[in-house]
Amino acid sequence: MKITRIISHVLSCDMPEELGYSQQYYSKRSAHIVEVQTDEGVTGWGECFGPGNVALANKVIVERVIQPMILGDDPIDRDVIWHKVYNLLRDHGQKGMPLQALSGIDIALWDIAGKVAGLPIHKLIGGAHRTQVQAYGYGMMLKRQSVDDHIARFKDEAAAIRDMGFVATKMKLGLGPKDDVKLAQAVRDGVGPDFKFMADANHCYTTSDAFYVGRALDELDAYWFEEPVAPEDHDGYRELRAGLKVNISGGEAEFNRWGWRAILENRGLDIAQPEVCALGGISEYLRVLALCHAHFTPVINHVWGSAIAVATNLQLLAAMPPLPGGLNPWEPLLEFDTTENIFRDDLLADPLDIKKQVKASGGSVAIPQGPGIGVEPDRDFLKAYAVT
Repeated sequence: MKITRIISHVLSCDMPEELGYSQQYYSKRSAHIVEVQTDEGVTGWGECFGPGNVALANKVIVERVIQPMILGDDPIDRDVIWHKVYNLLRDHGQKGMPLQALSGIDIALWDIAGKVAGLPIHKLIGGAHRTQVQAYGYGMMLKRQSVDDHIARFKDEAAAIRDMGFVATKMKLGLGPKDDVKLAQAVRDGVGPDFKFMADANHCYTTSDAFYVGRALDELDAYWFEEPVAPEDHDGYRELRAGLKVNISGGEAEFNRWGWRAILENRGLDIAQPEVCALGGISEYLRVLALCHAHFTPVINHVWGSAIAVATNLQLLAAMPPLPGGLNPWEPLLEFDTTENIFRDDLLADPLDIKKQVKASGGSVAIPQGPGIGVEPDRDFLKAYAVT
């Protein structure tokens, strides 16, 4: 079997309303789907992390930089291909967009391997430790509105996400430390005293401001405080973890095993959040997962993007060993964006329908059992939303 063509499908559409987080507002939804074709008619699908113009830049890397390196290679030799591409690109980017581009291709190669074997990816990895995974719903995005309007909306939206059946919810921060504490209080008021909630700063604070917000999250019994400071600030992460009760989480902006080794050896995370569509794909994710578990750091995958990303993560969550194990082990969660996303909800020929699953099951999502990642995109949908 040989790789004959690699196609980047960059999708875009207008969103029903503008949303934001601590770094920016955005009014368009995008996704970057990668298709790897072979001479035996087996096609693999993957996804690259990165919205908007980042996706367009990654499309060039996928099709014009990486594709010529691996045309004619056997797609089953995915680890050989991974190291070939990484070594050739090492002088030009050990992190960032080259790794995002490689991630989408690598995921597609795993999809091909699963289809050739007639097995879901979790079987190729070593089997399923669980046949379903609990999901948490995030929302409570920032808008161009007053603090008081944010407070009222966050309280209502948090309660609504709880009532959808999700086992926990996650809010955004980013109005400034004092106002963010008010938002966190509103979320706690909305979900009640016993429901898990998490707060995501998207690395907008200095360490001192993160301590201010983190102490409030301690009092509110938040489950984790995500990306409180810049991903480069390893000392800040370590200080926050030592000084706060709330779990410190992060890592979505880190790449490959070498970047993750530095984070883990620094002991600055209670919960690791690798992003498979960015850090180097499934091949590298499995190495990062092993590093995390070697450091006794539990993993809750960062999940952002289309239904391809969601399905890929479901396969990985199924195959994730419990840490440390026992009768009632610590279990991972599926991250799910509750805001409108047609590239997740309408992309597939046979939709996952996560919200319906969560409501019917009391918070759980089934692991796809089809070969590879277990899902197939609708080609007419890809054409309808393609950026040309």
